[in-house]
Amino acid sequence: MKKEEVDQIFEEFKNAKILVIGDVMIDCYLTGKVTRISPEAPVPIVNVQERSYRLGGAANVALNLKSLGADPILCSVIGSDSKAKVFYNLMEDCDLTSDAIVPMYGRRTTIKYRIIGNDCHIVRVDDEKVQSLKEREKRQFLTTVEQIIDHNDIDAIIFEDYDKGLFSKDLITEIINFAHKKNIYVAVDPKEKNFNNYANVNLFKPNMKELSKGLHVEENSELTLNEIHDLVKDFACKQNIDKVMVTMSAKGIAFYDRQNDKFFHQPAFHRRVSDVSGAGDTVISVSTLFLLKGHTVEETCLASNLAGGLVCEYVGVVPINGAQLKAEMVKNSPVK
Repeated sequence: MKKEEVDQIFEEFKNAKILVIGDVMIDCYLTGKVTRISPEAPVPIVNVQERSYRLGGAANVALNLKSLGADPILCSVIGSDSKAKVFYNLMEDCDLTSDAIVPMYGRRTTIKYRIIGNDCHIVRVDDEKVQSLKEREKRQFLTTVEQIIDHNDIDAIIFEDYDKGLFSKDLITEIINFAHKKNIYVAVDPKEKNFNNYANVNLFKPNMKELSKGLHVEENSELTLNEIHDLVKDFACKQNIDKVMVTMSAKGIAFYDRQNDKFFHQPAFHRRVSDVSGAGDTVISVSTLFLLKGHTVEETCLASNLAGGLVCEYVGVVPINGAQLKAEMVKNSPVK
């Protein structure tokens, strides 16, 4: 693929308006040096030298879309606590609108602390309280979603599910039905709890762990590509899902297109992996834009594979660099 062709693809993404609905969080990194072991317990003492905050969860999907040239709107619920202010400030710093963020009294804003000493990830501490929305809160949130869709030319919706309590079967169904009425493309990055509640969507993107848990495959089973093909084909037909993309880490991407009854495998590219955090956010962003704009399964899997690998080379959750992805696509595209 020539540079001009890749540039044209990314030009198509400009101003594509994508509504990202999902669980949001703050990623905090405490980075420092370890020079001794604690006298209180056999654990390292990290002398913190740097503290940084980043947008995580569905907010990272919005950042990835923005890096690719699209126009994301992030829709979620957040706590009414002191950490919410940190989240709003991060959104402002990243030039993301907070118009569709719904603060809810009594809810806790999720923050993940990653403690890194001597360039090693030592421990993660999750400060959160997972709680489902009450019926009144669901109505409030659904009203916000419908108003955003009514007042904006939404091209696609991405469900970014982190099992933090935002989604329920009835809420998911109502949003999907409303999207269909507006002829909006729907993509899903699922988790286990609601895995089987996303019927009638255009793109469904689990990783292997999520696929195995969602379909109750025996834990630690080493599935062959033929077995994955059979599983996702059966799942797509039962759920009336157009396309299923399964990310398989070092084994690449498996993709089933139900409309053409086509199965495709894209091997992974060799990478120096530093941190896999956020790779799924990047893949759902890239794949949604490529498929929304009518690109082939092969082009979509190539770009998604490259993008997911690129962000794994960085420590911490980072969005894809658009220019870097374009260069990698030119370099790695098969010669026509």
